[in-house]
Amino acid sequence: PSALPHPPAPPTMSGIGTGYDLSSTTFSPDGRVFQVEYAQKAVENSGTVVGLRCKDGVVLAVEKIIPSKLLVPGTMRRAHLVDTHAGLAVCGLLADGRQLVVRAREECAQYRDSFGAAGGEAAAGVFAKGKQGSAVIPGHVLAERVANFVHLYTLYWHVRPFGCAVLLATYEKEPQLYLVEPSGVCYRYFACAVGKGKMVAKTELEKIDSTTITAREAVKELAKVIVGVHDDAKDKQYTLEMLWVCDESGRKAQMVPQELVEEAHQAAIKAAESDDEDMDDAE
Repeated sequence: PSALPHPPAPPTMSGIGTGYDLSSTTFSPDGRVFQVEYAQKAVENSGTVVGLRCKDGVVLAVEKIIPSKLLVPGTMRRAHLVDTHAGLAVCGLLADGRQLVVRAREECAQYRDSFGAAGGEAAAGVFAKGKQGSAVIPGHVLAERVANFVHLYTLYWHVRPFGCAVLLATYEKEPQLYLVEPSGVCYRYFACAVGKGKMVAKTELEKIDSTTITAREAVKELAKVIVGVHDDAKDKQYTLEMLWVCDESGRKAQMVPQELVEEAHQAAIKAAESDDEDMDDAE
């Protein structure tokens, strides 16, 4: 009798992503989750977002790319308020970031409902109090809850990871700055940068003494960082968005006044142009 035909060999999958990048629940042979790495690429291709913890607060600055001149100013906001003492900035896919903003606001409201009453306050233990006597969620708790939510979307095959990272600024007893990555990892920083210009921005942030600088001074410094990382020849037009929570704002998260942002932005542009002229003269 003739030999039975051999079954076809199963398709081979290499460790560079082929076959292993179809689901976030699949590990490659070298222990990588490619879907999460692709989500991180979405963050790296976005406009730069920087944050700086100062001696009296936290300031976040966003290089918001403008895809069309016809957009109404204020559209596609990337800096958001999530509670009286907390705000965040989104780097990456804007639609994904909006979902994290909604989730962060829900976490803040849920914590206030659970521990804001007199009976809940006694059971809550350590928490910060607002002027109205209601409990506000501590910064590390909010950051961890948002990070846990992001991490859940890397565990199931029927969902995809969030294509964004968020910088979170809070101020209770002391100012705090956190970064939540698409993998669900959460870090606490003195200063941080994400986006396409993060390497240059980090170099500039390392030159700033965060222990002595004030929030108002940080607005000017972060404007210089954003102007420095933006490439007018390659990148589209952009606007500068800033959010702070500091002593000057009454420890409340607020958008930095537009006139202060514009003043810092124009000063940073003039300083950059002056540096370019000095370099040309030196050559």
